[in-house]
Amino acid sequence: MRLPDLLATRRGRLAAFFLLYLTEGIPAGFTATAVATQMRRQGLEPAAIGAFIGALYLPWAVKWAFGPFVDVLSSDRWGRRRMWILITQGMMVVTILAAMPVSFTTRLWLFTAIVFVHNIFSATQDVAIDALAVGVLRGDERGLANGLMFGGQYIGNALGGSGVLLLTPFLGFKNTFLFVAALIALVTLLVPVPMRELPGPARLATTGSRLHAIGAELLKFVRDTGRAFLGSRPATIAIFLALLPMGGYALSLALQSNLAVELGLDDRKIGTLGLMSTTLSAGFCILGGWLSDRYGRRRTLAIFIAGTTLPTFAMAFAMHRFGWILPVSPQMPNRPIPSHELVTAFWYLTLGYAVFQGLMYGVGTAIYMDVTTPAVAATQFTGYMALCNLVYSYTATWQGHAVGRWGYPLTLTIDGLVGLVSVCLLPFMGRPRPGPPPE
Repeated sequence: MRLPDLLATRRGRLAAFFLLYLTEGIPAGFTATAVATQMRRQGLEPAAIGAFIGALYLPWAVKWAFGPFVDVLSSDRWGRRRMWILITQGMMVVTILAAMPVSFTTRLWLFTAIVFVHNIFSATQDVAIDALAVGVLRGDERGLANGLMFGGQYIGNALGGSGVLLLTPFLGFKNTFLFVAALIALVTLLVPVPMRELPGPARLATTGSRLHAIGAELLKFVRDTGRAFLGSRPATIAIFLALLPMGGYALSLALQSNLAVELGLDDRKIGTLGLMSTTLSAGFCILGGWLSDRYGRRRTLAIFIAGTTLPTFAMAFAMHRFGWILPVSPQMPNRPIPSHELVTAFWYLTLGYAVFQGLMYGVGTAIYMDVTTPAVAATQFTGYMALCNLVYSYTATWQGHAVGRWGYPLTLTIDGLVGLVSVCLLPFMGRPRPGPPPE
């Protein structure tokens, strides 16, 4: 049976980009949630887990550098973007399987290195998918397609994170690597393999070797990027905004996974909590974008950023009140038992945080689109997103060290206070750039 080319129809294109973003979310949820949970359960310290999570985001922080290579090193025969999607998804499967036999308790450096390489391929895949979307989506498809893409990413995170934790008691944790690899391979077979990408526009004539062409493309990339980022005050302010956390981050990174294990939640409960959180974030992400269009981007974003800090500060107060200050190893003999009230507070505050995180995320990406120059939209917007990923990396790293030195309440408090700094930059972002006239 011949599989359909999903790019040939409107519904097919929407389904294709939903599924392609699903493959981005699955390994991200797996490594940042399921693996991080198992690391803490097997006795790794928060600092080590924080450094591991921080390393995962580094390739995403520099993914803008992959763009010129995806553009230049391509083939019309295999599809300029399709070729890269096939290669990167294939290598994502290979690297997940390569990490499977490596013990992160005894060889954490090797496990981290393999997953780091996996994220290089995943970030490059993201660049190729976005480039394909720009080339094949019609104007009246892009809004819905972007909503489905981010929805697919959320669902992928839930499958790779919460789904794996729920399956672990039945499959065993090692076998879940096969589950994740199989999901990526299945989407690869269903979407990019039968895909028929039309040839791109004729390339500019260049003299010299392909290496010379790559160099010229990189030079043009740097020049256009500089003009886009420094061409207006809002665009320049956006650089500093992208380098700051938008609100509290602790209840969505490694610190949250550490706490879930320390407070006695088993894999089933952690998986259920993660699934509920992801569902809430996905729904409120759409609502946040709608509210920002109706009531103003800067005003709503400021409210949502402040909203993420409320559960963060409340969790800090709860942990101080119940005396759970420093990390407690799950393998510690005669370890203290957390109070029922603290565990209940953790559940409700994590879900409350997911609501505001979804609202904030739906607006946070839109504010960068507002200041992006249309002529270099892919380059400039990818640059902002890369800086945002850098924030996740350094935040996870410093929090992992801070928890062991200062304790949970102080780390959560600092996380919330630092997250409010970004609100001060919003008044300088200017009004949204007017879009094209209605068709």
